Amino acid sequence: MIVEKELKKSTTWFQLDVEHVLQQLDVSPTQGLSSEEVRRRQSKYGLNAIPKKKQKTPLELFLQQFTQPLVVILLIATVITALLQEWVDSSVIFGVVFVNAVIGFIQESKALKAIEALAKSVASEATVIRDGEKRRIPSVELTIGDVVLLQSGDKVPADLRLVQVRELQVDESSLTGESVPVIKQTDALDADTVLGDRSNMAYSSTLVTYGTGVGVVVAIGRNTEIGKINEMIAEADVLETPLTQSIARFSKVLLYVILSLAALTFVVGLVRGERWVDMFMAAVALAVAAIPEGLPAAVTITLAIGVARMAKRNAIIRKLPAVETLGSASVICSDKTGTLTQNQMTVQKIYAGSKLYSVTGVGYEPSGQFMHGEQAVSATENQALKETLICGLLCNDSNLIFVDGQWKIEGDPTEGALIVSAQKAGFTRKTLLSHLPRVDTIPFESAYQYMATLHARQEMNDTVVYVKGSVERLLERAQSALSDTGELATLDAKRILQQADTLASQGLRVLAFAYKIFDRSKTTLSHADISDGLIFLGLQAMIDPPRPEAIEAVAACQSAGICVKMITGDHELTALAIAQRLGIASPQATMDSVINGKTLTTLPEEQLPEVVEKTSVFARVAPGDKLRLVKALQKKGYIVAMTGDGVNDAPSLKQANIGIAMGIAGTDVAKEAADMILTDDNFATIEAAVEEGRNVYDNLVKFITWTLPTNFGEGLVILASVVAGLTLPILPVQLLWINMTTAILLGLMLAFEPKEPGIMNRPPREPNEPILTTSLVVRIIIVGTLLCVGALLFFELALQNGRTDAEARTIAVNIFVLGELFYLFNCRSLRYSMFKIGLFSNPLIWLGVSGMLALQVLYTYLPFMNVAFHSAPLTLADWGISCVPGLIIYAVIGLLKYWRYGRHAA
Repeated sequence: MIVEKELKKSTTWFQLDVEHVLQQLDVSPTQGLSSEEVRRRQSKYGLNAIPKKKQKTPLELFLQQFTQPLVVILLIATVITALLQEWVDSSVIFGVVFVNAVIGFIQESKALKAIEALAKSVASEATVIRDGEKRRIPSVELTIGDVVLLQSGDKVPADLRLVQVRELQVDESSLTGESVPVIKQTDALDADTVLGDRSNMAYSSTLVTYGTGVGVVVAIGRNTEIGKINEMIAEADVLETPLTQSIARFSKVLLYVILSLAALTFVVGLVRGERWVDMFMAAVALAVAAIPEGLPAAVTITLAIGVARMAKRNAIIRKLPAVETLGSASVICSDKTGTLTQNQMTVQKIYAGSKLYSVTGVGYEPSGQFMHGEQAVSATENQALKETLICGLLCNDSNLIFVDGQWKIEGDPTEGALIVSAQKAGFTRKTLLSHLPRVDTIPFESAYQYMATLHARQEMNDTVVYVKGSVERLLERAQSALSDTGELATLDAKRILQQADTLASQGLRVLAFAYKIFDRSKTTLSHADISDGLIFLGLQAMIDPPRPEAIEAVAACQSAGICVKMITGDHELTALAIAQRLGIASPQATMDSVINGKTLTTLPEEQLPEVVEKTSVFARVAPGDKLRLVKALQKKGYIVAMTGDGVNDAPSLKQANIGIAMGIAGTDVAKEAADMILTDDNFATIEAAVEEGRNVYDNLVKFITWTLPTNFGEGLVILASVVAGLTLPILPVQLLWINMTTAILLGLMLAFEPKEPGIMNRPPREPNEPILTTSLVVRIIIVGTLLCVGALLFFELALQNGRTDAEARTIAVNIFVLGELFYLFNCRSLRYSMFKIGLFSNPLIWLGVSGMLALQVLYTYLPFMNVAFHSAPLTLADWGISCVPGLIIYAVIGLLKYWRYGRHAA
């Protein structure tokens, strides 16, 4: 009977031999399970399906938009103004809140569908043996102990312990990150074997690329490796972004300040003997004045503009705050295969005729040269080189095709690399097969470590066997070597092995090539035929090369103070070689600087953050390890961006502060778990997105620095009026007019400011850094005070000169509007003057200024506006007076910049 303990931990099945596995599962590989036993086990263990996580309802998602501190402040203001029957004020404030909620809801409703994508990834069919018969069933009906038959092209339907294999190879890149299909076998493995090395297992959702096999189901649904990834996705923390954290902190501080000022206004008024009802109204007016109603809209719109800009640079944002988060990233953890590399195996070195050649060109495009030293040579000049290339092309079952403007490989990537290297020399399989038709084949078998094909040489009236395989297996069968002139030479096995080791130490995968001549009567091929007497031809060494643009992008990120770490399921040697080429690891780095999955598993949690912080290359990493790595870096206070394309990346993509998935090669699961998707799968796009993210944050800070002096000045005006016992210079409805119109027509134009010089030459900002630094707070106080003094002064002067309350208040309102207008030009850059960054570098500023002036003219002179907002027409002299505080503000802030930044600000 089945041992329950074994089922609960399917990772132990690889330790057991085949006989023990079948005994534990109580099944025969030839008979399979009986229909009755299938029903019993299905009722006990359930179906082979990944359970869906309960999603929030649309109503819950919508109501969630109203829980941010700043929005709560606005809702309170909405309720209070409604209670006071200030219906215009109440409606406008709530309108702002509602629009923000709708925008946020639309973004959130598109969010995580990762678990649904995972469920789809196992919705396939499987070939099984039940009741002694072969059947095709939906994979969801599989149960523990089912005998599953695998062949090339199949998607593995559940986690299987393999019991029979024939040249079986499985592409596990989406699960482990391994860039080359894994050769499978059936022997038991050690207990500490990591996921990527469990060659006797076939895991759910991976793809069979070659051969056949029989496996017994040992895990289904949530207990499969992909099911465990589903659990990790569900458990991964959805972290607040640096921006949302900063806005939340800022909003709380603002809330306390507003409530304190409102309370102070109320108490001071009571002390002076004013009616409590009047003072309550004044306190409410101050609260309305101090709340920056335009801030939520400004944040949303600024982020949306960042989204649009990033889309033009091939980065699609799925969640608005992610725009800014990338600008704050201090560490980028990148998957290797397909992200930093081409995901196209490429032959880069060939050793033949005692000469070492370099092959130019990358990927599957068959264009490149053969270089001997610095000299380009013809591949046909060296007979050993020529035959090595022909051997790689003919002893090959894959195809190179041109589809949709791209070269692609049908079959094994390693064989694809050999086809490309031969075509670079001008050889094509069709032409060669017309002279050398294939007669027989010995497919690759892990026990022999080689493949061989028999060809009839019609012109020579004989047959030739081409063999490719591991260096050791071919050398032990070879008795001579082909020289560069085409003559037989003594086999120097020691030198060849040294050359192979040198190439392997560079992270290259090395294959050996040989041939043997038979007479024309030879029509079948056996292992005995090639057990000896081979003529060694040469070595071809290949690698999945780094993207050239990724090398530049890594350097740009590092100069911007961002640490780049490479995480891969590949072997340590390959990982280090690629990391050195990319500049992630130093040229002097040794294997000791690479940490593998086995080491990570044994590291205690308390030691992990320190180790991860100091390490740049991680190899043979399992999905759970990636999640631990991200969490460890977050514990050290880093803002972590994680890139990836496989199912194995999904949990860490969700856990990271910003998850970045590949749009072309990425799985649906990875895309749904990510905050951002790269449509060109190019690591270099991340560097461009970091620029945009930093610019988004800069522009948000500019908006906040611009808008707060208005709220501060308005609050001061009301407080000062109450303390001094004066008539209110600005009414609540007028405060709302100022706040809303200037925020939309002036403040939002700052969202379109282009990037400032040197934006990528500064380190990432600290996660706990406040939005407003001390110098910016001082600036806000100065501007707010100047606005307050200017409004109060000219309001009182107007009254003393016999002007009406409406006229005096219109002057005060215009002082605030024009003061903000002049201050807007100061805020186009918090460091440089507007002349330094260019008067017309942001044309929308001038459009906004023109619109605001036009609107203010209507506010001043249109009769129905005079009634609605208690304004009154002004003289030309009044307009001149209204400009004075604004000009003073512009001059004072300009001098402050010059004093702080010197000539750079000019």
